[in-house]
Amino acid sequence: MSAIDDMLHFNKGVVRLYPGIESKAPPRKRLAIVACMDARIVPATHLGIQVGDAHIIRNAGGRVAEAIRSLALSQVLLGTEEVAVIHHTDCGLLAPSEDAVRAAFLARGIDPGGLDLLTFSDLDRSLLDDIALYRSSPLLRQDIPVRGLIFDVATSRLSEVDAGALGR
Repeated sequence: MSAIDDMLHFNKGVVRLYPGIESKAPPRKRLAIVACMDARIVPATHLGIQVGDAHIIRNAGGRVAEAIRSLALSQVLLGTEEVAVIHHTDCGLLAPSEDAVRAAFLARGIDPGGLDLLTFSDLDRSLLDDIALYRSSPLLRQDIPVRGLIFDVATSRLSEVDAGALGR
């Protein structure tokens, strides 16, 4: 059975547990989370986020550049009032250079062209850069808390990065 078949089979049981979830209800915690798509980060397990609690926007590296549209819609249409940006240790985009990632694409016969692959070499700096990018966006609410966190995949510990370090 394929992974998608497994998912469809599992979902038949979930439907019995969660019937009738409102489709346009704002998240209970009024929280939006931008996090990496890394499969080792499980929001319910590691962050205490349950069904209906938060909007979880995931992408490679947990980068704000790819999340601005979703964050804006979350804030304007569904009233989120806090944002957590979560990067993590041992991220696949942390070690390689942009050129190394481009080479991996080219080795598979895919030309990424001018696409910014958003690699980074300093975990704290990437998080602070993402918070600065958030703060520079006219689409996003500037009157709400935006906090940067790092998830340690080895220990599951979540720690906050001081946004005051933006000036460093």
